[in-house]
Amino acid sequence: MWQRAQTLYLFLATALIGAMFFTDKADGISFNSYWPYLVLMILSLLLHILALTTWKFRVFQVRTAVLAAIITLALQAWLAVDFFVTGNNPLFHVPALFPLVAVILDVLAARSIWADELLVRSSSRLRSSNRRKH
Repeated sequence: MWQRAQTLYLFLATALIGAMFFTDKADGISFNSYWPYLVLMILSLLLHILALTTWKFRVFQVRTAVLAAIITLALQAWLAVDFFVTGNNPLFHVPALFPLVAVILDVLAARSIWADELLVRSSSRLRSSNRRKH
């Protein structure tokens, strides 16, 4: 499981979203202090953990990773809107970009998982066609 690139991608995305619980968005403003951020972060973290642990079911894992990417992209969009709308322009910290990096990692993981699924399907098809010939 851990030797696959998609597992490492999903683990890094999970770690980035998990780290947001312990970091600040801006000086003295935590991500946890605003409940829509907290709900999106919890939902994203749960989806990432689910995608990370369902490695035996590749199609479900792809769907979960894509859904996690969509939820995480919504979190990033909300952060961007909050950044541009605030009148006093607080200085956002680097963890405000963690969801964007997590989305990129999720997309890479989904592509790798789907490539593995296609490889398994093609080798299964070849094995079944060889059995019919003999």
